[in-house]
Amino acid sequence: MCGIVGYIGNKDAYPILINGLKRLEYRGYDSAGIALINGETRTYKCKGKVSDLENFVANQDKSGNIGMGHTRWATHGEPNDVNAHPHISLHGHFTVIHNGIIENYDVLKRDLIKNGYSFKSETDTEVLANLIEYIYLKDEKIGVETAVRLALGKVIGAYGILVAAKQENNFLIAARKGSPLVIGVGEGEYYFASDATPIVEHTKSVIYLDDDHMAIVEKNNLMLKTIHNDLLEPEVKQIDINIEAIEKGGYDHFMLKEIFEQPSAIRDTFRGRVSERHNRIYLGGLHTALPKINVAKRIIIIGCGTSWHAGLVGEYLLEEYARIPVEVEYASEFRYRNPIINEDDVVIAISQSGETADTLAAIKLAKEKGATVVGVCNVVGSSIPRETHAGVYTHAGPEIGVASTKAFTAQVTVLTMMALMLGRERGNIKADLYLQMIKALSAVPEKIEVILKQADLIKELSAQFTNAHNFIYLGRGVLFPVALEGALKLKEISYIHAEGYPAAEMKHGPIALIDEKMPVVVIATKDKSYEKVVSNIQEVKARKGIVIAIVTQGDHVIRNLADYVIEVPDSHEAVAPLLTVIPLQLLSYYIAVARGCNVDQPRNLAKSVTVE
Repeated sequence: MCGIVGYIGNKDAYPILINGLKRLEYRGYDSAGIALINGETRTYKCKGKVSDLENFVANQDKSGNIGMGHTRWATHGEPNDVNAHPHISLHGHFTVIHNGIIENYDVLKRDLIKNGYSFKSETDTEVLANLIEYIYLKDEKIGVETAVRLALGKVIGAYGILVAAKQENNFLIAARKGSPLVIGVGEGEYYFASDATPIVEHTKSVIYLDDDHMAIVEKNNLMLKTIHNDLLEPEVKQIDINIEAIEKGGYDHFMLKEIFEQPSAIRDTFRGRVSERHNRIYLGGLHTALPKINVAKRIIIIGCGTSWHAGLVGEYLLEEYARIPVEVEYASEFRYRNPIINEDDVVIAISQSGETADTLAAIKLAKEKGATVVGVCNVVGSSIPRETHAGVYTHAGPEIGVASTKAFTAQVTVLTMMALMLGRERGNIKADLYLQMIKALSAVPEKIEVILKQADLIKELSAQFTNAHNFIYLGRGVLFPVALEGALKLKEISYIHAEGYPAAEMKHGPIALIDEKMPVVVIATKDKSYEKVVSNIQEVKARKGIVIAIVTQGDHVIRNLADYVIEVPDSHEAVAPLLTVIPLQLLSYYIAVARGCNVDQPRNLAKSVTVE
């Protein structure tokens, strides 16, 4: 879950590397480092954020047209100066930066120690650097490229790496397996990064490395091979990201910007797919798989974190409207528990980044069992769209804040469209209801804009809970996953313990926690469970709990019961998750800001979980 950036060309590498690391800091911010090559390799690294690295190298020699940089999310070894990347092999022949986990590092390390190697750090990356060097020095006939290739053949695990060699310091080697790496193509220059965000300001032409591929890159030449030494033809693609999309745009934090971008993100996600005029929903990315989806005996949705919550919303909607049995699984559990998967099952894999390691592994397992696999993903060109049989891109745009906001609502938008389209295809939704639902979905962005106008009110409300230690979130039916997502957002960025529950389950344990110090957020819009939720609120108030209620505009019943009320516009209950999650995002954001937390880079978290 670290960030990699590199450059080779005629420009000064340092400004490109340091700015690239700033773009990638959402992938990890425990420590950072760079290596600059100008006849010799100079390495600078330190614990802390990229700004700490920038201060550290301020008065150092920063010359060089070749270089690599790394921002770390620690896996092996605590965050400190020594464990920071880049790592240099014992005799100084190789410099390596790495994203991923070398699972058999301990076995490799013991073998290297037997052969006279010692280690400065606790990282698996230093083991890889020394392994490459050991192979290189053992046989004088072996060149740099061959040494890297042979070393990678001994590695078990995931990696995205850049390697520089002391002996041949006019090129860089990039390789990947299970961890993303993209190469930007310029005029007599190449850029390297874990994702496209550091590259887009320099070039729109990119090459996505696939698993077991390596690139040997000079200023004016790129050679692509497999790690088995088979030559490949590079495929250059164009990326469609504007530089403005990865800037804060005047907002205090990326998270706040991304909350306010949700009306446009949802519009972009259903634009060209939902037509009120023609009374239809069309998802072109599902065209080839639609015959199998229509006759599926079961749908299995897999995801992690926020994507899993989106999948739970999808379960309610797909079962309600498409009438297909649905199971929602954590990808990390699904891949390890020997699940029963049949050839007439459809697996929907949800991931913002398209690189989530557990989700990718679950996809491969499902494909091996013969299931049809559909991806729901935000990043064009990422691994999940390439691994699945069919899929639908969300169009949320780059999401830099670690706590996901617009990616969630874009995913739920796609799942809502899928449920309605399949319901109509399978004859479970009549024409008049179908048109009503299309109109309800089309109206969501405008209704979110109404909710966002209450941001100051929510900010004022949030000040009451700066010193809270616990929260409970309650919701029923399709709003239960929204309660889970609201609780997750608060935990992630404010470090307040929070739990989400189905409202009916409160009496089966959580009610014991409720007292005059316990804030309880209740999602209580008017739907078929409304009267039951009112009863739940009364039960909380009877125990002196503090109720924050998300209600339908104009609701006076709950207003007279709750301590605090946030209104959302009236809507069809199928799209209520898209509306009710917005005030929960804002509530979490403003509480975290008031507590002095770094909402864009919460402790111990990284945006894209590309390791197990």
